[in-house]
Amino acid sequence: MSGTARVWRAQPDDVDDVVRLLLAFRDWLGSSSPAAHELEASVSRLLTDPATEFLLGAPGEERAAGVCQLRFRHSAWTSADDCWLEDLFVEEQARGRGVGRALVSAACDRARERGAGRIELDTNERNTSAIALYESLGFSTMSKAHDEPAELRGRDVFMGRRL
Repeated sequence: MSGTARVWRAQPDDVDDVVRLLLAFRDWLGSSSPAAHELEASVSRLLTDPATEFLLGAPGEERAAGVCQLRFRHSAWTSADDCWLEDLFVEEQARGRGVGRALVSAACDRARERGAGRIELDTNERNTSAIALYESLGFSTMSKAHDEPAELRGRDVFMGRRL
């Protein structure tokens, strides 16, 4: 093993690795849905969607042990695409080996290559290791561009709702 994490853009023939890793992420989250066949159908569809990319990462020459999903959409506020880092997961045996850092760095590089004006993500506030990783790579709770000083604004808050 070279000791360096490697990252590549998933192709349709990588569907099994993407699904395997997203199922592991689902399980790590303590969920039972979506079902494996539903996730496989979604990943197969998303791999053909030009607004979606999956990156796979591995420690050295080992098999894929990490995945991240990127979604692109045009923003009226930046007059460019925004990139949403929707999912990031690294298998336990590969954690601490640079796979997560390599995936997030590659996600930022890929967003720049596609002309994105910013990259955003969300994570649980209790996931302190993820927050530390993201902050070490320049992410902050102040992702939106505003003229007023950060101390007058407060932090950005991600919100959602099931429909």
